[in-house]
Amino acid sequence: MRSFAVLLGKEATALFSSPIAYVLMTVFLLIMGYSFTLTLFLSHQPSMVHIFFQMFVLFMLTVPLITMRLFAEERKLKTLEVLLTAPLSEVAIVLAKFLAAMSLIVVMLVLSGAYAASLAWFGDPDFGPIYSGYFGLLLFGSALVGTGLLASALTANQVIAALISLSVFLLLWIIDNFGWLLPSPADTLVVNLSLSVHFRPFAVGSIYLSDVGFFLSVTLLTLLLTVRALARR
Repeated sequence: MRSFAVLLGKEATALFSSPIAYVLMTVFLLIMGYSFTLTLFLSHQPSMVHIFFQMFVLFMLTVPLITMRLFAEERKLKTLEVLLTAPLSEVAIVLAKFLAAMSLIVVMLVLSGAYAASLAWFGDPDFGPIYSGYFGLLLFGSALVGTGLLASALTANQVIAALISLSVFLLLWIIDNFGWLLPSPADTLVVNLSLSVHFRPFAVGSIYLSDVGFFLSVTLLTLLLTVRALARR
């Protein structure tokens, strides 16, 4: 347990000591702050529905930059073999890197809570959709991080890892548009693979076990595949 805590601290320190973490947080907050202000003045409604959908898109663009180095850099620097010989299982190594990346996602979500606080200060918003929206973003972020971690474990090139993650994210974002063109029951199967289809209810204040199960299943499946990828090294 102590070895796991040391590795988790090392990964979190490496992530938060890198300039890219602060660049991503700054860009994220600036874009969302501008969008929040513009949406509030145009709609005159104390709602964060549009903000959650924009965070959804921004997460797909930023998570590949967070996860691309987690394993790819280890392989490039020839330190992955050293890490695998440490008194830690592959599961513990993957979980440490996953939790370190998720910590940055959580920080970004916590900082964006200033928008919800502004709504509460100047108006009387319905906090149900706000709570469900943040919960959905957390689940969505975990699925993205798991997928990005898997991509990073499959290549030694950080750019390729980021491109693989981004390609998968974009495909699963728009796949429902093609799913409706397919005959039944293939249309239902393809549409249910869409990230946006499962995130949309969270953004508008609804929480369904099927959507929670989808994001948790993607997270667990990608982490399991990452462990298998490491075990084959």
